[in-house]
This record gives sequence, structure tokens and C-alpha cells, in this order.
Amino acid sequence: MSLNLTIRVAVVGTGFGQSIHIPGLQNHPRTEVIAVYNRDLEKTKEIAHSHQIAYAFDSLEKLLSLPELDAVSLSTPPFLHYQMGMEILNARKHLLLEKPMAMSAQQTRELYHLARKKNVIVTTDFEFRYVPAWQLFAQYLQQGYVGEIRLIKIDWLVASRANPERAWNWYSRRDQGGGVLGAVGSHAFDYIHWLFGPVKRLSAQINCAIKQRPDPQENGKLKPVDADDTCLLILELADGTPCQACFSSVTYNGRGHWVEVYGDRGTLILGSNNLKDYIHGFNLQGAPAGKALTNIEIPKDLAFPQVFQDGRLAPFIRVVDRWVESIDQGQSLVPSLYEGVYSQLLMDLTHESNDNQCWVNVPNLDLFLA
Repeated sequence: MSLNLTIRVAVVGTGFGQSIHIPGLQNHPRTEVIAVYNRDLEKTKEIAHSHQIAYAFDSLEKLLSLPELDAVSLSTPPFLHYQMGMEILNARKHLLLEKPMAMSAQQTRELYHLARKKNVIVTTDFEFRYVPAWQLFAQYLQQGYVGEIRLIKIDWLVASRANPERAWNWYSRRDQGGGVLGAVGSHAFDYIHWLFGPVKRLSAQINCAIKQRPDPQENGKLKPVDADDTCLLILELADGTPCQACFSSVTYNGRGHWVEVYGDRGTLILGSNNLKDYIHGFNLQGAPAGKALTNIEIPKDLAFPQVFQDGRLAPFIRVVDRWVESIDQGQSLVPSLYEGVYSQLLMDLTHESNDNQCWVNVPNLDLFLA
């Protein structure tokens, strides 16, 4: 595609798609949202009208037949990603794929190979790679600030689903990709890979504390929940470094999202206690060995050019930047489905470890993809 050409995009999925994908794509100078999809046509028409989008569809096949369409941003629930992703890639449309990628690493692997076969660009929405405090964190790690890492500790403890009165929906079902592991573990697995390298083996315990929720579609009838709301993990990285991770969506006054790195030369702590917005509020602290922690200022060259009330928008726009750059260059740049397969693989192995109550080894990604 020629540089500076407008990329015409359809948004498929109107939950996160309406709150983040549509405004993010409309904010970007190189992308134009020309169509939107939802299985409820009347709802789709309302969304299209309110966002001044030309086309509204309840048929993915009809949407993909639009001759002027270049690309699709897919943000439906995870259980729909594989089939819809296959249709989108077979139609030779570039794809911006929301996490988790699909329902299994095998499904994600098939999407990866189809994208390569069709010569289609796929970018994955791993937003933390584009948050200024996280980018600075990565720089300090690469510079060896902490020295040889002795321990990595991750906590992501929020109250988003702590209220048992919160409605039952697909998120309550493991077989539809619901649960805290898909919601936040998928992000964590990507940034562990990005910041610290591959994982050698892992051991996990998964729990579901709230085992039923009211279904508003059936007058509040209580329905069973089998999707995880807490996950405890021990990971051994390829270099032997131990990593402990705890994810939970049912922790009233949880501490938020923190990544602590302890080394022989110092310590880095990145964290936010903001329970309302999972992007706003990150602060990086560091200390050489034996010294007190101090705040590390984020340089202007990493700062967002524009900050939005919803913290998710600014890093999403940077993901779109990467997508556009990939399309311009004709190759899927990081984070692509390659990284998406790895995140999904670690999710699968987490379930396997919990189900079998054992340590599981993590295969080499290139061998898994072969």
C-alpha cells in the first residue's frame, strides 16, 4: 500500500469496539471507519448513525464483500475470533485483533499460518507495549539497571467483578473465553515475553470464587459461572529467573497492577493503584542496591501526544500506528500474531497445569509454529 493512503476499516464487535476501537480509529489520521458489524442490525444502525459511519451490517459476509474495504478491527468476544478471523483473512483484509486471540493456541496458530499464506497483515492489541511508563521500564531493563534479575513479581488485583450481582454473560463461561486469565493474563503473558524473554515451565492454580450470577435476559435467574476469577502462577523463565504472578478480578480494594523486578544491582517497581482505569496512573520507581526507591520521570519523547479521559484510547491509537506501519511495509511487525500465539499458548498451558495439578513445560514457539 502506498504511504499516506487512507486505510478503510470495518469495526466488528461493538462493546470494546464502540468504546475504544471506533474512536481510536477515527482519531487516527490514516484510518477511516467505513462500516460496523453487530448481529443486531437495529443496534448496528444506531451505532453507525451516532458515529457517522457509512455502512451497518449484521452479516460478516456482506461486510467483507465491500469493494472499498481494506481492513477489519475485530473486538468480538473471544469465542468468535477464530471463525471470524478465518473469514476476514480469507477475504484478504488486514486484521487488528483484540486479545485473547482465540480459544486455543492451535486456533491462533491456524490464523497465523493463514495470514502468512494470504499475505495479510495482522497486528494484536497488546496495549501495554505502548504506555509511556512501560516503555521507560523496558528501557531501564534493557540498560541493565537491576543487574542480574533475582525475582520478578506481578500482581494484578482489581474489583471489576467482585460484586456477585454483576450480570452473567459470555465472560462467565470458560467455553466462550471468559475469565480473568483471558482478560488480563493474556496481556501479562505478552509483556513477560517482551520484557523478560520466553518461559521454560509454569505451575498454576485457577479459582472461581463467584459461582453464579444473575442473567438479566432471564429476569435475574442465577446461572452457573465456570470462568476463572483468580489465577496464581509460578513461572520459570528460560534463563532460570523465577516469576510469581497473581491475577484476580474479585479483590475489593485490590492493590491494582504492579510489576516488581529485583536484581543484584537494584530494583525497579512499575505500578498503578487505579482500579477504575487500567492505563492511567502508572508510575515507575527505581533504586540501586541498598538505596531508597525514588520516582523516575517519564521523558517527553515517550509521552502521549494527547491524553484522553479513557486511558485505553491513547495506547490503542499507538497500536493503530503500528498496524498502519505494518501495512505500509507489507509485513506484520511486533506485536503480531507470532506474539499472539505465544500469549495464547501460555494461557492453554496455565489451564493444563491447573487441571492436572502439575508443572508443565513450555515448548519453543518456533517449533510449535512449524
